[in-house]
Amino acid sequence: MKEAAELKDPTDHYHAQPLEDNLFEWHFTVRGPPDSDFNGGIYHGRIVLPPEYPMKPPSIILLTSNGRFEVGKKICLSISGHHPETWQPSWSIRTALLAIIGFMPTKGEGAIGSLDYTPEERKALAKKSQDFYCEGCGAHMKTVLHPLTLDSNSSRADEEAKELARQISFKAEVNSSAQSTTEPLKTSSSNHSFATVESQLEDLPRDMQEESPQVKAEIQNTTVSSPEEHAQPVPAGNIPASPRRRRTQPQSDRRVSASPGLTQAQPPRMNAGSTILIVLLTLALAVLLFRRIYLANNYIFDYEL
Repeated sequence: MKEAAELKDPTDHYHAQPLEDNLFEWHFTVRGPPDSDFNGGIYHGRIVLPPEYPMKPPSIILLTSNGRFEVGKKICLSISGHHPETWQPSWSIRTALLAIIGFMPTKGEGAIGSLDYTPEERKALAKKSQDFYCEGCGAHMKTVLHPLTLDSNSSRADEEAKELARQISFKAEVNSSAQSTTEPLKTSSSNHSFATVESQLEDLPRDMQEESPQVKAEIQNTTVSSPEEHAQPVPAGNIPASPRRRRTQPQSDRRVSASPGLTQAQPPRMNAGSTILIVLLTLALAVLLFRRIYLANNYIFDYEL
């Protein structure tokens, strides 16, 4: 509601207002940036706000043919719903309008909802856009915006739109480059760990080196797995010990490790507390039994008297 009050009065560059029956759907109108193929054009569109706005970005849909964005399709910009990672809650609908003006002269580069028409086609569509009429909000492009003037406010709005588009596009490039660099780092760390284990296997004696290809295959399978699996420490028993460690290892440990079946077959030890509890219950049962016998003998003796 606050943004609707701030954008109630149209300017010579943009105007936006929500629908009367839906506060989450706005209709906007922007003027094409000067010194471009869109000079003289007036373009209309929709902004659909999510329920989590301003924590999540809006979706932007153009309704006027312009040669830069597809009509009736959610366009892909750094401030739209296609890129929530670059959206900032401090931005507003006015920020989105200025970003649309600033992004119009840029190249589409195959983005979702982008077009790359020739300059002649865009100029023809710019002239044709002034006759557009929106049946949803009743806005006519010839009267919805104030006439364009050459005062300082108009030039300031143009510069602000260009600067905003430059900052948003730079932020998107930084985020994409940061995501692309994480994958090589993960791959290099896995390769380094595999090389380290492989160097340890070379120190084994000949009888154990015959089994090293199987160990290498298992280690390589673990390094190809997800990063969460790499974060878990590898048990010490899975890596063969060096000859020096094998000589110093006690004989008892070797026997236990060589016969795991015997260890599993051993019966579990009884707890001391359980033993005491069983003894107490046995004594209590014996006392009750002797008392029962004693009472029975007294009853028989009284009956005979």
